[in-house]
Amino acid sequence: MTVISRLPGPVHQRWDWQLRAACRGADEQLFFHPYGERGQAHDDREAAAKRICAHCPVRPQCLEHALTVREPFGVWGGLGEDERLALLGPVTHRGR
Repeated sequence: MTVISRLPGPVHQRWDWQLRAACRGADEQLFFHPYGERGQAHDDREAAAKRICAHCPVRPQCLEHALTVREPFGVWGGLGEDERLALLGPVTHRGR
């Protein structure tokens, strides 16, 4: 017989914070740059995304998720790709 007390909780409870996100329903292109975007266009788009994040009630959970899974793209938890990389450091490969 399976001892269910040791099983993890329902998966939806790990992700339900996303239902309260300020970005929910926003255009996802605001948070993820198109191929080749550079300069002022990149900075303006990212700043607009971060303005949404600034007032988000689940910003800490979003950032924790992005840092935990090392999300490589987009604005998550109010931080862009380079900012998250600066917090985490580069990926190192063991055994190479």
